[in-house]
Amino acid sequence: MIARHALLPLALLSLLGGPVAAQQTSVAFGTEKIDTSKPVEVSAEHLDLDQAAGTAVFTGTVRVAQGVLKMGADRIQVEYAETEAGQGGQISRLEAEGTVTVTNGQEAAEADRATYEVARGVIDMQGNVLLTQGPNALASESMQLDLTSGTARFEGRVRTVFNPGTTQ
Repeated sequence: MIARHALLPLALLSLLGGPVAAQQTSVAFGTEKIDTSKPVEVSAEHLDLDQAAGTAVFTGTVRVAQGVLKMGADRIQVEYAETEAGQGGQISRLEAEGTVTVTNGQEAAEADRATYEVARGVIDMQGNVLLTQGPNALASESMQLDLTSGTARFEGRVRTVFNPGTTQ
C-alpha cells in the first residue's frame, strides 16, 4: 500500500503534466455552502443611485455580506432585476473593482475585479487572482466560484504552493 504522504508528489506532478492541467484546475472553496437566498447587506462611505438604470454604485471601503460570504472592494455596482411593474426589485448582480476580496470562513480570495451573479450563485474573479486555504495558495488569471457546490475553478496560468503535512 502506498503511504498517503507519498501521493502528494504524484498529485503535484499530475498538475504539471501537460498544457491543459497547467491552464485549469478545480478546488473546494470554504467550509460552508452559501445560501444565495439570504439577504445581501452592503455598506460603504458613498452611494450613488440611478433608479432609471436600476443601479446603485457604492464607493469607499465597500463591504458586502450574505450569510458567511463576505466581499470587499473599493467600488461595487449593484444591479437590480426589473419586476413586472418595471421597477427595480431584488439584487441580480454585483460588479466589484479595486482590491476585491471574497471570504468564506477561513478561506479568502482576492483579485482586481469580480462579478457576482446572485441568482446563479457564481462569482467570476479576474486579474491577479489569489486563493489562500490555510498555508496553501493558488494563483491564476481568473477563477470562478460556484457558491452552490462550494468549488472554485481556476484558468490561465495556474500556479500553486502546497505545504506538506497540512490537512487543507
